[in-house]
Amino acid sequence: MNGTPSWFMYFIVFWAIVMVIAMSVGGFFMFRKFLKVLPMRDGKSKLDWQNYWVERSRSMWGEESKQFLDELVSPVPNAFRDIAKHSIAAKIGQVAIEHGAKTVTREHCIEGYIRATPKRDYRILMSFMERKGIDYRPYEHLINK
Repeated sequence: MNGTPSWFMYFIVFWAIVMVIAMSVGGFFMFRKFLKVLPMRDGKSKLDWQNYWVERSRSMWGEESKQFLDELVSPVPNAFRDIAKHSIAAKIGQVAIEHGAKTVTREHCIEGYIRATPKRDYRILMSFMERKGIDYRPYEHLINK
């Protein structure tokens, strides 16, 4: 084999496969981010709406509701926690504003958290809320849609 050890060729093939997998995973997340930036029918993107609701509800957040939001996003891995926190905070702010509230309450946080969570993750969401002692029964109609 032209003087090249066979273990070195296996090493190169291994790293080539690892790099292709890593680039595929990164590309998948970049594509998802790209889809969030595309404008919807109203001319604003999903990201624009998230920023709108966060900014509009910024003054409504008290220290207790901020701490509760931190507790709600605690199961999200650190690498994705800030993004998840922003999108959940946007949905919570939207819920609070649509209810005509002056401040964000624990109830708004629970409803916004459920609405911001994808349906595929509802089982995880319910087990997390049960472990934390959070009563989500008044919002079961949102989960069972």
